[in-house]
Order: sequence, then structure tokens, then C-alpha cells
Amino acid sequence: MALLFPLGTGIFMLLGLIVVFLTKNNKQIVAFSISMAFSVMTMLVLLELLPEAYEKMSDTISFPLNFILIVGFVGLGILLLKLLDLFIPDHDVAHKENTIPENLFHIGVVSSIALILHNIIEGMAIYSTVTTDASLGFLVTIGVGLHNIPMGMVITSTLYQENTSKIKTILYVFIIALSTFLGGVIMFFLHNFITNLVLGVLLSITLGMLIYIVLFELLEEMFHTHNAKINLYGVLTGIVIFIITLFFE
Repeated sequence: MALLFPLGTGIFMLLGLIVVFLTKNNKQIVAFSISMAFSVMTMLVLLELLPEAYEKMSDTISFPLNFILIVGFVGLGILLLKLLDLFIPDHDVAHKENTIPENLFHIGVVSSIALILHNIIEGMAIYSTVTTDASLGFLVTIGVGLHNIPMGMVITSTLYQENTSKIKTILYVFIIALSTFLGGVIMFFLHNFITNLVLGVLLSITLGMLIYIVLFELLEEMFHTHNAKINLYGVLTGIVIFIITLFFE
């Protein structure tokens, strides 16, 4: 029964996919979803992941070693995505040719990898919360699910191009959505072996990946959007969505 909660958060990501398809991947909707994801991810990094990683690490390691380890594993997360950049072609070519599909697809790939790891950890945390307090677990599921909607939008928008199969895009997003459930399954079988230190390490690596996406992917894409109002509305919407999630945690 507890596994239904991490599964539910993935459904919210699929809602983002539906929104993009209903609007036929309109460029303004894409720009809006990217700026919205920027603000949601930024607040997620600063207000949730960073404090949570520090708390998990501090349960077994004291200052300053816990701080040093967090910084080190955050750097590892950034390095992993930077290395991935070297193996994904046609990243910077997009803007030079005044087109964006290749760059958006690149963002979709690196975001997918980071979000899968992030969702697995979220699924583990949600399962643990539910088994401890079902009502609290339900509220956390709603809160996490709400910020998964813009995540689903930006992943769908960046992966779905004119020459990309809609079926393939749905499959990719569905796999990402299921990664939260996978985290719940992992915790179901391994909850006696996964320590807070291990969770702190995984959270720190994920933190580094999301920092990379925010600073070097989404922010850069926003700079190339020529409609400042759309960026502003997207950022403000993301902030409102994130604030709403805080009331459910």
C-alpha cells in the first residue's frame, strides 16, 4: 500500500506531459515551462535538497567534515553532467544557427538523468515517511507531486521535437515518472541497509546535478528567450507553485 504514494508523484509528472501535448508544444509554452522549472528547481535546491542533505549527513558525521563531504559530492554531481556534455553532440550549435531543438533535446537528456536519480531518492524518502506516518506521507506526496508538474512540462517540451515520435516522448517521460516508484521499491527491499549517510551522499550528488542544470542549462536557455514577460511569468508561477507545496509538507 505504501508503494502507491511514490507511484502517485509520477502521475503528476504525466500531467505536465498532457499539458504540453494539448498546447501542441507551443514555443511560448516551452519558454514558460523552462522559466517555471528554473524557479522551481532553484528553490528545490536551496530550500529542500541542501538542508536535507546536510541533515542526513550530520546524523553520522559532524562539522566540518559533513560540510566538506557535501561540497565534494555536489562537485561530483556537477562534474558528472559536465562530462556528459562532452558526449552529447550539437549542444552549442543550436544557438549559433538561431535554432533551439538540439539544445532543448540536450537539456531534456541531462535533466532526465538528474531527475531519475532525484526521483529515486524522493521515492525512497516518501516510502519511509508513509511507513512512519501515513497522513504525513500523503501530504508530502501532494507537495512533491505539485512541483513534478512543471518538471513534466519541461522534460516533455525539450524531448518532443517535430521529428521526434510522440510515442517515444511519452515512453521517456513515463520512465522518468516511474523512477519515483522505483525508489519506493528499493526502500521496500533495502530499508534496513540504506543509512542516512548513504542518502546524504546521493542527495548531494543530485544537488550538484540540479545546480548544473539550473546555472548552465535552464538559465542559459532563458537568456536566449526574447520575451522577458514570459520568463518573468514563468519564474513567478514556479515560485507560487513551490510555496504552495510548502504548506503540504
